[in-house]
Amino acid sequence: MESEKLVEKLLLAAAASAIFIVFFIIVFMLRESLPVFLEYGADFVFGMTWKPAEASFGILPMIVATLLVSGLALMVATPLGVACAIFLAEYAPPLVRNVVKPVVEMLVGIPSVIIGFFGLMIIVPFLRTHFGGYGLCLLAGGLTLAIMTLPHIVSISEDAIRAVPRSYREASLALGATKWTTVRKVILPSAKSGILAAIILGLGRAVGETMAVLMVVGNPETPWIPTSLLDPIRPLTSTIILEIEYALWGSMHERSLFAIGVVLFAIVAILNLIAVRVIKRGVMA
Repeated sequence: MESEKLVEKLLLAAAASAIFIVFFIIVFMLRESLPVFLEYGADFVFGMTWKPAEASFGILPMIVATLLVSGLALMVATPLGVACAIFLAEYAPPLVRNVVKPVVEMLVGIPSVIIGFFGLMIIVPFLRTHFGGYGLCLLAGGLTLAIMTLPHIVSISEDAIRAVPRSYREASLALGATKWTTVRKVILPSAKSGILAAIILGLGRAVGETMAVLMVVGNPETPWIPTSLLDPIRPLTSTIILEIEYALWGSMHERSLFAIGVVLFAIVAILNLIAVRVIKRGVMA
């Protein structure tokens, strides 16, 4: 009994420490960024001009760029990921499934800088050769992020599909439906909440990615809202990495970078909350 109580207290301490760490990070970021929000208010989020030397801090072009590159990554990764999940869960022989799924999940463990280097050396020259421009652009960022997002969508979607009760499949097939009709009309609707959660979590992963995006999107000195897939962009994460080194400690420039982190944290937190709601709705349905 004593050992069980000790283990229980250790687990409680571990859980509490995780909560406190996140809490203190949020408090620190809010404390550092508060002067920016107090001085600039909504102009910080909705302003169009980012020129720290002129005390102009508007991050709307960077927010739009972040959402565009993340959305483009999902547009590429979602159909590929869901199709791969359907194949692994419903069509692949056990031997193939046991080989392919771990290989796909290995992409999660590859450092983002390696995937960014792959994008810089393979995707960027390909785009430059076949579509023109410099190659460092929104499209390159979207394709690179799609590679990083794909394993999340495949893994979670496959788990959601395999969680559909076997009786659903048997009932559909017994009524004369084909295998594909069963997948399309029965299994996918039943696994919809899990698949949507996978997509939303993948979006959260894409929004918060830094190094891979930094290497392939161009990062113009003055951010703007792109009008073409071949335009260079500067997402929120890239701005923090590029400018934190020369921002003076305690200056409004440095505090504005913390404020960008707060905005980024809020976007990811909202996406995670949406994913949790989607999962709960699917469980209760």
